[in-house]
Amino acid sequence: MANVCLDSLILKLHDVNAVKFGEYKLKSGMLTPIYIDLRVLVSYPVLMNQVSNLIYQRAQEEGLQFDLVCGVPYTALPLATIICSQNELPMLIRRKEAKDYGTRRMVEGSFRQGDTCLIIEDTVTSGSSILETAEVLYKEELKVTDAIVLMDREQGGVEMLASKGIRLLPIISMFKLLNVLLAAERIDAQTAQKVRKFILDNNTFGSKEENGNDVPATKKPCVEKNLELSYADRAKLPNVHPLASKLLNIMEEKQSNLCVSADVTSGEELLQLADSLGPKICVLKTHVDILQDFKPAFSQTLQTLAEKHNFLIFEDRKFADIGNTVKHQYEGGIYQISSWSHIVNAHAVPGPGVVKGLSAVGKTLGRGCLLIAQMSSQGSLATGDYTKAALHMAEEQSDFVFGFICGSKISNRPEFIHMTPGVQMKAGGDTLGQQYSTPDEVIHVKGSDVIIVGRGVLEAPDRLKAAESYRKSGWDAYTKRLSQSDQ
Repeated sequence: MANVCLDSLILKLHDVNAVKFGEYKLKSGMLTPIYIDLRVLVSYPVLMNQVSNLIYQRAQEEGLQFDLVCGVPYTALPLATIICSQNELPMLIRRKEAKDYGTRRMVEGSFRQGDTCLIIEDTVTSGSSILETAEVLYKEELKVTDAIVLMDREQGGVEMLASKGIRLLPIISMFKLLNVLLAAERIDAQTAQKVRKFILDNNTFGSKEENGNDVPATKKPCVEKNLELSYADRAKLPNVHPLASKLLNIMEEKQSNLCVSADVTSGEELLQLADSLGPKICVLKTHVDILQDFKPAFSQTLQTLAEKHNFLIFEDRKFADIGNTVKHQYEGGIYQISSWSHIVNAHAVPGPGVVKGLSAVGKTLGRGCLLIAQMSSQGSLATGDYTKAALHMAEEQSDFVFGFICGSKISNRPEFIHMTPGVQMKAGGDTLGQQYSTPDEVIHVKGSDVIIVGRGVLEAPDRLKAAESYRKSGWDAYTKRLSQSDQ
């Protein structure tokens, strides 16, 4: 999606008075320096078509797989209608209230249980309007994994929805809008700064949009300020897991939030990767069980390289059994994972016993665990209640669990590390359902901490050059996130 196209759209929205500056009293009584009113789009069909095309283009770029489309009532309904009509897609209409006659249905349209529905929205503040629509669809036994919004006010919607297992994909962010209008001299620097301060001071997961209107969030709790602490500052927090502290310090020292996924089948090649890419990474992720030539000496050499280049080893074992079984899998067998891997991960499916079994082995060794809260594969069931259960399990056992494998930030606690797989320079997907996001989207937009890159490095003609490119891109996204929080 070209920046020129977005810049032009932003200026057109300002031309038709869909973006207003001044002093506006909202339903809550709060005064806001900016008001977004996208309901005016219905009077500008050319602009409506342009917005609808951009939303559908975003869905294609992300490689989204869905069976149905539903627009949040009421402003997003015409957008969803145009998208579905132009692209011959089936659409659902969610009622805001059931009729007391006829079918009394809350969802109109034809669908099957288990179908996946893409939600379209015009403006998001907290994300609650999308969540309300998703909950109505859930009651019909439909799945919701993604939503696309034209305007994200950057007041907590992405994070709140991620915590509920829904990925929000914005077309325009509030800070992007301000930058474009400022550059075009539509607003002055004082106005832009005033709006930025309002947005940052009123960020919460608890506000609500109704009928497409902005309803500002209540002032965010002081603890949320920790979300934008630097890696180094987070490493010093009193309740941070020792391994998380070590990782955060490594990231700060090496200016790298890059984890390379070394999915190769040769132990010799893996060790060569570790040695050559070691200076660029904070974590090396392995799949030891795909090595065709594994020997005990391999793990010893890998540990030596990790110390030499100051990175952590993450064996992506994905434990998913009862506590007693995973305990033996972790410490025994031919791989003896606990003896050399700093980090392991686990599914939440077996319940807290899986963490207790791993902790019985790893805790005394200074190891740590990441819970798989979300996955980057299309159609993953790790959404919604599953994600919430993983978060709760981590909070209950934070003496061993120090973070998550996830698509975006799901916890406000700055002690937790968020690591996101499926990262490439260009968003999209492969033929086996893997979904890719860019480093900037993962770190800056979705608030994750570590990008996990596999094929983007392994399939590059020059792996070292590719790793440096990802390292720089991930670090730039992190510094941009920090700088915006300071504005």
